[in-house]
Amino acid sequence: MNIAYSEIKKLMLDKLQNDLPAHLTYHSVLHVKDVLQAVTVLAKSENVTDEDLLLLKTAAIFHDAGFLYGANEHEKKSCEIAKLYLPKYGYSAEQINKICGMIMATKIPQTPQNHLEEVLADADLDYLGREDFFIISHRLFEELSMLGIVSNEDDWNQLQIKFFESHRFFTPTSIKLRNQKKQEHLSIIKSKLKNNES
Repeated sequence: MNIAYSEIKKLMLDKLQNDLPAHLTYHSVLHVKDVLQAVTVLAKSENVTDEDLLLLKTAAIFHDAGFLYGANEHEKKSCEIAKLYLPKYGYSAEQINKICGMIMATKIPQTPQNHLEEVLADADLDYLGREDFFIISHRLFEELSMLGIVSNEDDWNQLQIKFFESHRFFTPTSIKLRNQKKQEHLSIIKSKLKNNES
């Protein structure tokens, strides 16, 4: 199996860096690198190795590539981009199908169908239970404001509460490492909203 992973990684990260629209303050190359890092840590803890690890990391690199062509159905577009590029780098049709399954598992609401899909879904939203949550979520607030999806901080906090309450982590590792912090963040968001209302 001669897969040129490092070449495709460099190519895609450069492409995302140069071609993603500037108003994407959250869905930027930074997010892709963050997910790639989270996936690597999670995979180790979840005993994902060898070929599966390579496919998982490839899926992380491509999972938001569809944003190059707009936010609508971006997961589907990400798969199309993967299908276009990956055969040239030694990936088989079966491997590309697995990668597309992982990419589609990041679509909200997340519905992963196997272990690898669970790992990528959790890595994509790893920040929900991390110390840097408020920094990253502010980037998403800026992006959604720019797109007219939220108009003020109260709107945003209501949206976050709804999202938090419908989201769950899937892997034992994420449940153990991220759930408690995520609940703390939810409490803070709820109290912010309450304070603004009173």
